[in-house]
Amino acid sequence: MFNATKYQIQLDVHHNKSIIGFKFGIDAGLLSHLKTHFKNVSWSRTKKCWYVHATHENKEIAGLSNIVSSKSVLMFVHPTNQLELNNFVAQLKLKSYSVNTQRTYTVEFSQLLYALKAHPVKDISAEKVKSYLLYCIDTLKIKEFQLSTRINAIKFYFEQVLKQPDFMIDIPRPKKPSTLPKVINDKDIKKLFEVTTNLKHRLILKLCYGMGLRVSEIVKLKITHIDSRRMQVHIASAKGKKDRYVNLPESVLNELRNYYIEYKPKEFLFEGQYGGAYSIRSAQAVFKDAMRKARIRKAVGIHSLRHSYATHLLEHGTDISFIQKLLGHKDVSTTLIYAKVGNKSLAKVISPLDRL
Repeated sequence: MFNATKYQIQLDVHHNKSIIGFKFGIDAGLLSHLKTHFKNVSWSRTKKCWYVHATHENKEIAGLSNIVSSKSVLMFVHPTNQLELNNFVAQLKLKSYSVNTQRTYTVEFSQLLYALKAHPVKDISAEKVKSYLLYCIDTLKIKEFQLSTRINAIKFYFEQVLKQPDFMIDIPRPKKPSTLPKVINDKDIKKLFEVTTNLKHRLILKLCYGMGLRVSEIVKLKITHIDSRRMQVHIASAKGKKDRYVNLPESVLNELRNYYIEYKPKEFLFEGQYGGAYSIRSAQAVFKDAMRKARIRKAVGIHSLRHSYATHLLEHGTDISFIQKLLGHKDVSTTLIYAKVGNKSLAKVISPLDRL
C-alpha cells in the first residue's frame, strides 16, 4: 500500500497536462517506494519534484481522487453553490479588491465549495469549516501561507457576503514561519547589470533595484510618471491602492534618454512587443537570465532587488522612516525586518572562537 504521509503531494499542471507532484528530501528509499506504486515517474526541473500524470488510477493510489487542481476547481462547483460563488465574486468587486486578490480568493473559496459538493455553503457550521481546514492540513498538506489565504477567503464570505462577523472567531490562525528577506550583495548586483547587455532589460533591473520597486510596479510605470526635473518618480496605485513618490537615481538619466530615443515607448516606460505594459513574467525572465549569465547561484527572484535596495539603504545609514515611505509600507514594523538582514553592525561582532 502506498504511504502518502512521507511525501508532500499536490496536483499541478506541467506542459499543459495535469500531474501529481511528489516532493521529498534526497532519499533513495522513498524514490524506490514511489516507483513501485506508480508507472512512468519523471523528474521536473521547473517544478523541482517527481511527478506522474494525474490519471484517475494514479489519483486513487495517491489518495487524491476527490481533489482537483486550483486551476480547474471553478469548473467543479456544484450548481447548489453557484449562486453563492457569484455573490462572493460580486462582493469582492464591490469592495474594490485588486484583480489578483479577487482571483486568489475566488480559487481558495471554490476549493471549499468543491469539497462540500451539493451541500449548501451558507448552511455549514463553524465546526464544519474547522474540520475542512484540518483536512487541508492533514490530507492536502498545504503550507501555512496558502492556508492563511484560504481562511481569509472563507472569512470574507461569511463576514462580507452573509454578514456574520463572529462566524470565524473561534477558528485559530496558522502560525506563519518567520522568514527573512533574501538579499543580494552589492558586488553581485553590479555584476547583474554588467552581464545584461540589452538596454531595456538592464534598465528594468536598475530601476527595480535603484528605486526599490515591486515587479508589478516596474511594468506599470508610465512615461508621465517620471519627473526628471524634480528627480522623482510617481508610483501610482501600488499595493493596497496607495500612491507614493520615490527618488530617481541620477546615474540612470543618460540611459533613460538613450532608451527613450531607441525604443520610443508610447504610454508605459517598458512596453511589450505589441504595445501595452511589459508583462510581469517577462520581467522575471529578464532577472533569471541575468542571474544565470552572472553565475550567481542564489534561489531568489526579482523581488530580491527591492529587498536589497532597502537593506543597502539601511546599511548606509538611511533613517528607517524614510525607507518606510520609499517602500510604501503602511507600518514601520514591516520595514524593520531589514534591520535583521543588514550586516554592517553584525560584521563588527567578533566570534569568541576568533579570540582564542
